[in-house]
Amino acid sequence: MPGIRLIAGLGNPGPRYQDTRHNVGARWVQHLAARHDATLREERRFKGETGRARILGRDLWLLLPTTFMNLSGESVGALARFYRIEPSEILVAYDEVAFDAGMVRLKTGGGANGHNGVKSIIDHLGGNRDFHRLRIGVGRPGDASRMTGYLTGTTMPGGEREAVELALDFGETELTDLLDGQMQKFMNAVHQPTKQSTQDEGS
Repeated sequence: MPGIRLIAGLGNPGPRYQDTRHNVGARWVQHLAARHDATLREERRFKGETGRARILGRDLWLLLPTTFMNLSGESVGALARFYRIEPSEILVAYDEVAFDAGMVRLKTGGGANGHNGVKSIIDHLGGNRDFHRLRIGVGRPGDASRMTGYLTGTTMPGGEREAVELALDFGETELTDLLDGQMQKFMNAVHQPTKQSTQDEGS
């Protein structure tokens, strides 16, 4: 399987949404950029903030779409076409309400499962679904009618944010496998009980 050449973190633009649950994918990419000294700059032709990054010896692009979530594909598709990046070389990080905060799962291909950002990316990749998805759990409200406010209207509570950050703090071996396209090895390492749960059981 080919390695990753583009990592896109989904979210809504602007300070109003920065710390909401819907922006956990964007925050992870911002963290990667800061950790590996990559500078992200606004690129109008790509409708996003983007920059080259060298992570563990691998060269790739990082992308933060500056469209709203449901138009994310306009950004991802534009950059992928310009640099001739195949869908199988793309990793998209985004929020997943099917999982509790602190649970991270990797998936390759498949449908959008109701996520409008993912749906937009599929559409703008010509219907190709072969990109990889880093699904970051954020939980769900008790009442489905509160979903929009839950994802975009409130700041993510500190405990949930810490659980997510811990789950996304991949070791060098895990991150190397991910970037090299060794998805099964990455999943074997990451699809385990959360680090926090393991720590709690041992305390």
